Amino acid sequence: MEKAKRILIAGSSDMDITMCMDKMPAPGETSVGGEGIYYTPGGFGAGAAIAFSRLGAESIFCTKLGADAHGHKLYEYYRECGLNTSQIYADKDAKTGVRAIMREADGSTRRVIFRGANANFRPENLSPAIATQPDALYTCLEIPFETVRAAAAEASGRGIPVVIDAAPATKDMDLSTLSGVEIFSPNETEAEILTGIRPAGAESCLRAALALSRIVKCKYVVIKLGARGSYIYDRKHYMLIAPARPDKTVDTDGVGDAFTAALTLEYLRTGDIKVAATYASAAAAVAISRAGAVESLPTDEEVRAYLAKH
Repeated sequence: MEKAKRILIAGSSDMDITMCMDKMPAPGETSVGGEGIYYTPGGFGAGAAIAFSRLGAESIFCTKLGADAHGHKLYEYYRECGLNTSQIYADKDAKTGVRAIMREADGSTRRVIFRGANANFRPENLSPAIATQPDALYTCLEIPFETVRAAAAEASGRGIPVVIDAAPATKDMDLSTLSGVEIFSPNETEAEILTGIRPAGAESCLRAALALSRIVKCKYVVIKLGARGSYIYDRKHYMLIAPARPDKTVDTDGVGDAFTAALTLEYLRTGDIKVAATYASAAAAVAISRAGAVESLPTDEEVRAYLAKH
């Protein structure tokens, strides 16, 4: 049996506070009603770390939590999920990150993020973890960009593949300073933010991928296209990977984490980006058919069962 891949995930941790309401109140208005308030683990890093663990990797999560009640609850939850928590830091000078999610009855959402301890995630917090030589470093853009840049340089200098999920992309990041990136993966919106090109069709997908490959020094650009699948560009060739159709669409939360984690892990297992993208599409299809961001994340057995069935 092949040894499980060791993935170091450097990313954000939030306590998600979801408020379900009939409709958003107008300025000055008080809205009463809805289904209630829910507290759930969140953050792009945490979602990816749990996704990797569910898919069969040894998931080493490096993050910063506040030394508060939210931080304690999240730390215990990560342990229960089977994550390696040896690289989680408690920040005594900041609160745990919080993401307030307002969800209306029609399913539309609005989000406000308080970064908290995530804003204090420094390069020196990652160096000891990188020195353990994981099979890959996976990170996102929700932690300080200087930390992402330093981690990518250190990891690639040690021969460790670097995968960056471009969430949440902003125009003020100088992505040209990144080095040693194996896979850079934005979704449609993030690709447009970074390039000014909306990947809406075959021609615009290629233009967006070309623009991204000029901005980011990477081996593969993989654009997540939602219900249209994914688009891969390796500086020479491009291909559109057909989407995996979910049995039903229930909840899109967590689907991006499921896709990019599955893409990374299967790429490490097979060395084939096309096979990895097909596997990732199946993981996304399973996730979207279930409720919850973390609760919907699939196991490797579930993904392979989906592929066998479809």
